[in-house]
Amino acid sequence: MWRMNSTRACALVAATLAGVATAASAAVPRSNLYGIVRRGPIMPVCRVGVSCDAPAARVMLTFARAGVVETTRTDEHGKYRIKLSAGIYAVHTSSKPFGQVPRPAKVHVRAGHSDQIDFAIDTGIR
Repeated sequence: MWRMNSTRACALVAATLAGVATAASAAVPRSNLYGIVRRGPIMPVCRVGVSCDAPAARVMLTFARAGVVETTRTDEHGKYRIKLSAGIYAVHTSSKPFGQVPRPAKVHVRAGHSDQIDFAIDTGIR
């Protein structure tokens, strides 16, 4: 009967598992999600011809799914871009005290796609 010392056996198992994990992660394409985050209303009374919302600059977006959390920050124009694995994510923002749950509050990320999803943050101004 062939025997292998325990150190060599552990190293072989670890190398095999690392190879399987690398192959599995390479097989799962990450998808691009991008868009604009806007906040509003930005004034108590909206007027015809005057925008009642504005880009949400430098807001942190958090995407959570099955214990995995990914974050990105909007630029000065409210634009964001992030790569995510396929699935349905709950979305939260760093916008306080209002607007921590934007619309939409959940997004479906499709495997191998690049999708635009815009978000709206309610400021609570009424």
